[in-house]
Amino acid sequence: MDIDFDKLKQGQKRMWATGDYPEIARTIAPVAEVVLERVEVRPAQQLLDVATGSGNVAIPAAAAGATVTGLDITPELLQVARRRAADAGVEVSFIEGDAEQLPFEDGSFDRVTSCFGVIFAPRQERAAAELSRVAGPGARIALTAWTPEGLNGRMFKTIGAHMPPPPPELPSPLMWGVEEHVRSLFGPTGAELTFERRMVPFSYDSPESWVEYNERVLGPTIMAKAMLEPQGRWDALRNELIELYRDANEAEDGGWRVQAEYLLIVAQLPA
Repeated sequence: MDIDFDKLKQGQKRMWATGDYPEIARTIAPVAEVVLERVEVRPAQQLLDVATGSGNVAIPAAAAGATVTGLDITPELLQVARRRAADAGVEVSFIEGDAEQLPFEDGSFDRVTSCFGVIFAPRQERAAAELSRVAGPGARIALTAWTPEGLNGRMFKTIGAHMPPPPPELPSPLMWGVEEHVRSLFGPTGAELTFERRMVPFSYDSPESWVEYNERVLGPTIMAKAMLEPQGRWDALRNELIELYRDANEAEDGGWRVQAEYLLIVAQLPA
């Protein structure tokens, strides 16, 4: 079966434009600091942030003195990123583009980053090859991905179990959270890879209120509800999500605090 990738990506645009992804991005902003620390961003470096979203990585990279380009497939998110950059008083070149077909010459950047972004490109080998192609000799690439066994990985799998399955030849975005798979993606580049399993904390009033929050702001949850609720199937998924978050709760004061595991990937390209 031939996959219509243009149609697939139009669907991704709609998903990430739905709700309020910039609000969600604020909850994972600390991860951007870790990414920039690992790539050792410096003044005058050329840095590309792929699937930049609302600019979590791009804006602080520019504030650190780098010359920054932020690329995303979703124009609505780029509008937010431009406003945020203006408010921060930094210059970033934000452009609409596809992670699988980066509109840059070979070796254009000293640093390439993607924070929970490029993992959603459907053709993972192509995306990894593009990240490496636009990075110059000796460049460093840093990426983050949710691990399959972590809280958000289990959340995406729980939602996916209730939705129409994707084409079997398309690997899950959660495969970026598997070290051996990432090694296979970057194998042709000769890059030296390092991995760190880290946690990002989330807190809210309760598991129920966190699901309600995601129903308002998180595109994948919003679209799942829109599809399943008319079929009378949303409550079953909602209850599973609440149970997942309840089981993960570390708070002992009646609140809700959890840790979501992610994989930090750093690829050092040969000089």
